Amino acid sequence: MPRAPRKSDLPVKICATCGRPMEWRRKWARVWDEVRHCSERCRRSRKKAGVDGESPTGRDAFDR
Repeated sequence: MPRAPRKSDLPVKICATCGRPMEWRRKWARVWDEVRHCSERCRRSRKKAGVDGESPTGRDAFDR
């Protein structure tokens, strides 16, 4: 039986809005390369600011 990865072994990214580190989550497994924001709140506040740089589809992990 494979052992579960330790928390320290999981990949980490920096949120594009708040700059805080965010760790890999199971629900993001299929879209980890597209995840840019740590939370729905950061994603919404980024859109209000009118900053370009959205993902090519105009969506991110929380839209799925």
